[in-house]
Amino acid sequence: MGAFNHVAHGAIDHAELAALGIAPEQVIDFSSNLNPFGPPLAVRAALATLDPAPYPDRSCLRLRTVLAERHGCAPEQVLAGNGANELIHLIAWALGEPGAIALVITPTYGEYEHASRLAQMQVVEVRALASDDFRLDDQALIDAVRRIRPRLTWLCAPNNPTGASLSPNVISDLAAASDGFLIVDRAYYWFLRDLRDLRDPLDATAAPNLIRLYSLTKSYALAGLRLGYLVAQPAIVARIGRFQPVWSVNSAAQAAGLAALADAAFLPTTLPRLWSVSDDLCDGLRRLGLHVWRAALPFMLVRCGNGATVRVRLLQRGCVVRDCASFGLPEWVRVAPRRPSENARLLAAWKEIL
Repeated sequence: MGAFNHVAHGAIDHAELAALGIAPEQVIDFSSNLNPFGPPLAVRAALATLDPAPYPDRSCLRLRTVLAERHGCAPEQVLAGNGANELIHLIAWALGEPGAIALVITPTYGEYEHASRLAQMQVVEVRALASDDFRLDDQALIDAVRRIRPRLTWLCAPNNPTGASLSPNVISDLAAASDGFLIVDRAYYWFLRDLRDLRDPLDATAAPNLIRLYSLTKSYALAGLRLGYLVAQPAIVARIGRFQPVWSVNSAAQAAGLAALADAAFLPTTLPRLWSVSDDLCDGLRRLGLHVWRAALPFMLVRCGNGATVRVRLLQRGCVVRDCASFGLPEWVRVAPRRPSENARLLAAWKEIL
């Protein structure tokens, strides 16, 4: 990928639909990894009463205070952003150095590489293979960090698109092995099956070079509002924050985030439902004779020969899945489960194209 190329993403592409003559309301999006049972009702109520006239709180103080309480840290250790994506680019600009190495553990989200290249860094990959069930050798990864000595190490755990993860102990060992910064993207942490505690076990990790990224857009279904945050040592947060434009997080996103976080019942109620529909969809795809890979997250990879072709044929039947060619997996598509009736429609469409 060239430094200035756009990164491929999921979600509905309205320009593409217009070119194909397909109305957006006729399409179901299985390409975005969102909680299909959200957002919480309190979010809609908060948005309905929002006054859009004043400028937003430039410091996101109330939101950062609530997030700090969740993670057991000080508000000065939290930086809110216009989605985790903004924060990825801010990290690369603030902490990267031209010519330094950025290590990316792949296949994974493309913005890590993109942001690093825009910051004129050299990108080195450590890649998990489908033939190994996308498993990484923990010790080999730690040895690679010691050998390569990257300025930035990008790790998505649990990972998009494979669902693979690493234990908190291994992540702590990776941080200790690095003389640069370890950025761990935890956007999907709250999708783990049978999650009992919303407190991330990484909260207990004291590594001074560890930066953790989180997204409220996935688990609470707030993607249209763009809201993410990072947790790190205060000096690191301050350094990254200097690169952030003022008023980056708008009032609607802040209000929605506060309302979502205040709903203590939402995730414990919806996550079991999400895993139930994931199980049903996974079984349904396998009954069609498809090879399905699913690990620690409810979305799944489906091996289908030519992912781009399958995506187009399903799109023509009103279902959008994620072509995984940009992950280096051209034979696969990624599928995020939705509500039962919508999943039934996907299964019927897929049966037609087999």
